[in-house]
Amino acid sequence: MSRSRRPWQYRGVPTPVLDVARPVIRWGARLYFRIRFEGTEHIPAAGPLLIVPNHVTYSDPVLVSIPVRRPVHYMAWNALFHIPGLAWLIRRLRAFPVELESADPRATREAVRLLQSGAAVMIFPEGGRSLDGRLGRFKPGAFRLACSLGVPLLPVTIVGGHESWPPGRALPRPGRLTITYHPVVLPQADGDVRAAARRMAVDVRRVVASALPAHQQPAGEAARPGEDV
Repeated sequence: MSRSRRPWQYRGVPTPVLDVARPVIRWGARLYFRIRFEGTEHIPAAGPLLIVPNHVTYSDPVLVSIPVRRPVHYMAWNALFHIPGLAWLIRRLRAFPVELESADPRATREAVRLLQSGAAVMIFPEGGRSLDGRLGRFKPGAFRLACSLGVPLLPVTIVGGHESWPPGRALPRPGRLTITYHPVVLPQADGDVRAAARRMAVDVRRVVASALPAHQQPAGEAARPGEDV
């Protein structure tokens, strides 16, 4: 007898919306946002991968994925899966839910399963969107996954998104976006995974910040001990 899935569990979808609509999305992003992609040669074509961008708009997962020529799975805020229509759509973008307010072992297990199968997983290490456009602290969850599984990370910097679609605005205004894909960062072998993850969070945050303009530069530390996704 097969067991029924719980509502939070990820359901694979055979025809993801992004794969079908990619040419239209790319054309629309170029027209509306004058979007530019830099460093796309750094995107690995195969193998397990954690993609870790800064987070400024609701459209970040789709825009970051445009030049990624492989399936990408997204760790997304669980509240979005309770919104009719949106839940249907994001599941077809290969999203799976995560509880942001506390540690979520179910989401972690799903991410581990995907990475061990050789998939690419996108996690926003800030947790939620930046309210002022500045880069926030990085939670160590994605970096613990990288260090415990030996999975490389692809740091990504989004510039211009906050100006086009700040919090409180219903729809984005035309703008100029640049998305930079940095060289992958490999986890360092270390017996203390938590300590290695904290160091990696600091290092990767600096890489992401290196392509941000002055008014979006972060303040404070990358991650506090004990924080997680």
